[in-house]
Amino acid sequence: MQSNAQYVPEPAISRLPWYLACVSRLRAQGVEYVSTTAISQELNVESSQIAKDLSYLNIKGKTRIGYEVSELERGLYDFLGFRREHKAVMMGVGSLGSALIADSGLSRYGLDIVAGFDVNPAVVGKTLDGKPIYPLSELRQRVDELGAEIAVIAVPVESCAEVAEMCVAAGIKALWNFTPFRIRTAPDVVVQNTSIYAHLAVMYNRMPKQS
Repeated sequence: MQSNAQYVPEPAISRLPWYLACVSRLRAQGVEYVSTTAISQELNVESSQIAKDLSYLNIKGKTRIGYEVSELERGLYDFLGFRREHKAVMMGVGSLGSALIADSGLSRYGLDIVAGFDVNPAVVGKTLDGKPIYPLSELRQRVDELGAEIAVIAVPVESCAEVAEMCVAAGIKALWNFTPFRIRTAPDVVVQNTSIYAHLAVMYNRMPKQS
């Protein structure tokens, strides 16, 4: 199975992990086949949309039977890159950065945070969950030896732009940004801005208002 994610719309890519979680549960329950209708009922996504999204994987379902669960799960894992190891560095090892380094769940989806970088002398030179913490000033010289292509950014918002520039200058190819600052950089660098605060704002706004 050969697929190229650059031809897949980003909204479709963002839905695929939900399908993966669904079929993984079904496989664990011993289910052999699943239809887009069944996935639709589970995830509240139109079955026609699911079929279109899965078409990018070049996996064909069987008429009146659906998709083979084990094949679909394997195809989703491979397409999403979760089975390949992607080495990353953690930029900022405060409370959030420390939690992400210690999150073993990330490694199950291919993200291996191999080291952290910080300016705080209280943490620099130590290890966290077995990962070394280096001074930020050593980023450029360390990236190659670590084999890292991804930087996870959890620094104070006022430092985000500078840290992002340092990462790109050091050869980092993708930035996963957890700060409220919207990173803009070279077009060949992948940026994912993940604002926890924006999600909180949406959730709060949609909650029933108290009288």
